[in-house]
Amino acid sequence: MDWLRDHLWEAWLGVAFVLALAELLSLDLFLLMLAGGAVAGVLTAFVTDNIVLQVLAASAVSVLLLAAVRPPLIRRLHGGPDLVLGPASMVGSRGIVTEPVAEHRPGRVKIGGESWLAVAEPPGSAIAVGETVEIVSIVGATAHVRPASAPELEEPR
Repeated sequence: MDWLRDHLWEAWLGVAFVLALAELLSLDLFLLMLAGGAVAGVLTAFVTDNIVLQVLAASAVSVLLLAAVRPPLIRRLHGGPDLVLGPASMVGSRGIVTEPVAEHRPGRVKIGGESWLAVAEPPGSAIAVGETVEIVSIVGATAHVRPASAPELEEPR
């Protein structure tokens, strides 16, 4: 017991190391915050030999890390861009009209090498063959399109 009292900073460092290694198994960022508290215990052990102060410092830093640091880290790690699959991934892309889209008659649009049934948005507008369109939405197997007037997408003449 005397050895432990004489080498408290090494004991705290050992606890911090073991907790950091255990965090590698859990990957929950909980044990890492406790390891940070143990590092505070190491720093407190350099200043004072009072074990009560060391435990209080380690506990306070651990709670502070768990409350203030862990939640934003978890949000950042678990957050990210939404993965859009299937036809929904084509919304916002461009296509070329291959059959005219008339007021009451759907036409066809080539989108990414595939031919899609298309209706105009807003309803009632007509789009001629060869025009560039933007996909507004995909409903079933029908693309809802509107004319795209972006100059960079027009073919050179």
